[in-house]
Amino acid sequence: MQTIRLSRKGKSRTFLEKFIEMVLATRLEFSCSKNKILSYYASNAPFGGNVVGLDAASWRYYGRNANQLSWAESATLAVLPNAPSLIFPGKNHKKLLAKRNRLLNKLYQNNFIDSLTYEVSKEELLPQKPLRLPNIAPHLHNLIIKNNKGKRVKTTIDKFLQEKTNELINKHYNQLKFNEIHNAAAIIIEIETGNILAYVGNTSGSKENGNDVDVIKAPRSTGSILKPILYASMLSDGDILPNTLISDVPIKIAGYTPKNYNSKYTGVVPASKALSRSLNVPIVKMLQDYGLQKFHHRLQKLNLTFIDKPASHYGLTIILGGAESSLWDITNVFTNFSRTLNHFEKYNGKYNVNDYHPHHYLFSTKPPEEKLENFNNISAASIYLTYQALIGVNRPEEDANWQYFSGNNKIAWKTGTSYGFRDAWAVGTTTKYVVGVWVGNASGEGRPGLTGIGSAAPILFDIFNLLPNEKWFRPPYDELTKVPICRKSGMRATAICEPVDSVFVQSSGLKTEPCNYHQLIHIDNNGYRVNSDCEDVNNMIHKSMFVLPPVQEWYYKSTDPTYIKLPPYRNDCESYESQPLQLIYPEENAEIYIPIELSGKRGKVIFEAAHRKPSTIIYWHIDNSYIGSTKSIHEMGLTIEEGNHALTLVDELGNSITRNFVVKGND
Repeated sequence: MQTIRLSRKGKSRTFLEKFIEMVLATRLEFSCSKNKILSYYASNAPFGGNVVGLDAASWRYYGRNANQLSWAESATLAVLPNAPSLIFPGKNHKKLLAKRNRLLNKLYQNNFIDSLTYEVSKEELLPQKPLRLPNIAPHLHNLIIKNNKGKRVKTTIDKFLQEKTNELINKHYNQLKFNEIHNAAAIIIEIETGNILAYVGNTSGSKENGNDVDVIKAPRSTGSILKPILYASMLSDGDILPNTLISDVPIKIAGYTPKNYNSKYTGVVPASKALSRSLNVPIVKMLQDYGLQKFHHRLQKLNLTFIDKPASHYGLTIILGGAESSLWDITNVFTNFSRTLNHFEKYNGKYNVNDYHPHHYLFSTKPPEEKLENFNNISAASIYLTYQALIGVNRPEEDANWQYFSGNNKIAWKTGTSYGFRDAWAVGTTTKYVVGVWVGNASGEGRPGLTGIGSAAPILFDIFNLLPNEKWFRPPYDELTKVPICRKSGMRATAICEPVDSVFVQSSGLKTEPCNYHQLIHIDNNGYRVNSDCEDVNNMIHKSMFVLPPVQEWYYKSTDPTYIKLPPYRNDCESYESQPLQLIYPEENAEIYIPIELSGKRGKVIFEAAHRKPSTIIYWHIDNSYIGSTKSIHEMGLTIEEGNHALTLVDELGNSITRNFVVKGND
C-alpha cells in the first residue's frame, strides 16, 4: 500500500483514493515478489527533507553507497521513512536514536546480528546534518539533464578514472592559477566502444572565472592541433611521402606572413619533422600545395562542426588556429582514426565506414552496424605513418619539460597553442585510449607561458599514467609498400641518389615525384666543376650531389654542417648554373611600410639576398641607380622614399634579378 501511495504522487487522502490504492496494491502483490516491492519502496521512500530513495539517503547522510553501510547506519536509514518530517538527522536526535536502537535490538533478538555487533552498533553516532550529494562530473551531469530530462540513464563513466582525473586537474590548477589561468578540461575515451570514461568539463571554482562553462563542448581556437589531419590527408592522397622535404624559408602569401614559433628557419625540413616540431612555415606551405578548399572539405567530412564557414573565410590561417573547434570534436577525430587503424586487419584490408561515429556517455548506446567498403576518408597507412611521426619528441613551443614525457608506453600526441596564448591543447592516443586536454581562460584572456607543451601536455601524460600500457598499432601492411627512398630528400630514389634506404611508405605514395634534389655534376681532378666546352669527357669525374635552391641552401647550411655546396666552375669553363642568385626580401610587388624613428626621420628597409657562392660580389641598384655592393653577407639597409620602385641585383658573373615593390607612408 505504501509503495502504491508513493507512486500516486499528489493524490488527496480520501476513501475513494484509498480504495484505488487497495486495488492497485493487490495487483502489485500478485505480479511482483516481496523483495521487488520492497526495492520499489526503498527507491522512492522519503528520508527527510528533500531526500528521496535509499541510495540518495545513503550518500546524503553517510557519503557512500548503501551496500557499504554498517548495521547501525542501515538501521538509521530504515527507520526514517516511518516519520521523515518528524525525525531525521539533525532534528529530534534522541527520538531517532531510540528508534534506531529498538530496531537493532529486534535484529539481535531475531539472530540477524550477534551480541558484539549489537553492542558496537549502539555506540555508533548518528549523522548530524546532511552531506552534499557527490557530483564528480557536474558538467556531464548538466549535459545529461539537458538531453535526457526525466529519464533514468546509466553512463559510461569509470568512477576511478573520473575521480583521479578530477584530482589531476585540480592539482595542476593550483599551479596554473598563480599565472591567472583559471580553466582546464580533460576527456578520456575508450577507442573500441567510443565510451567516455572520464569527463572533466572544467576546474572547480567560482562562476566569475567561468568554471560553470563546459569547455569540452565549447568552440576554441585550434592552434596547431589540426596539423596531423593535413599531414595524414597529404599522405593518403599521395601528395607527399613521410619525409619529403618541405621548404622552410620566410614566405609571404597574399599579404599573409607565417612565422615559426622560434622565428628560425632551416631551409628545408622533412614533412614528419615539420609535424612533430610543429613548424608553422612548412605546414602552411604544405597546405598551399594541398589546396585550402580541399582541406576545408576534408575537415567537414571529419565532422568538425564549428568549422562551418566557407574556406575563403579562414584562408591559410586555418592550419595555425584561424578556425575554432571543441575538445569534443578534436578527440573524436583521433578516436575514429585509431579505431579505423585497429580494425584494418580485422576487416582484411577493407574499411567499416561506420567506424567514424561520435563517442558517447550513455551506456545504452549501441555501435552502428558494419558497412564495409574498399576506401575510406583517410587510409589506414596514412594514419599509421602520422602516428609514427607523432611518437617523436614534440617541442612546438618550448624545449623545457620534454624529457619528462618519455616512457615505455608509446603515445602519439600533439600539442597546440592559439594566437595570443589563449588556448593550450594536448591530444594523444594509444591503441585503446584517446585523451584530450585543454587549458586556458573561459573568458578568452591570454596569459604569457600558456602553451600546449607547458600547460596542457603535463596533464595529458599524468592522465596516461593512470591507464595501462598498451602494445603499439600493427602496421597495415596491405597498404604499405617497401620502396627505395633517398635518405636526403625523403623522395623516391633515382639512379643517382645516395644514400638510399628501403622504407615502407603508403601505397598511394608511389605516384609522388622522384627525387629532384640530386644532380649529376662533372668535376676535374682538382675538384672544380667542368663541362664539355672546357674539358674532355674522358677526363671528367662524375659525382652525384644533393643540391638545394639558393635561398633554401642559405638557411640549410647553417643548420647542417655536413651539407656540401656545389663546387665553383673552373675559370676557363662557362657556367650553365641556373638561378644561383635569389632575393629573400622583398617579395614581388610587396607593399612596405617604413616606420618613423624617434628622431623624426624615416627608417630603413633591410633587403636580403642569397647566392649559391656567397663570396660572389653582388651589385645593388634601385630604379637603375647603383647604390652599392655586398660580399659574403648579402644584406643592405636603405632609406627609400614613398612610391613604386624596382630593385635590381647583378652578380660578378652577370646573373641578375629584378623585384618590384611599393613603399607606403604610415599616415
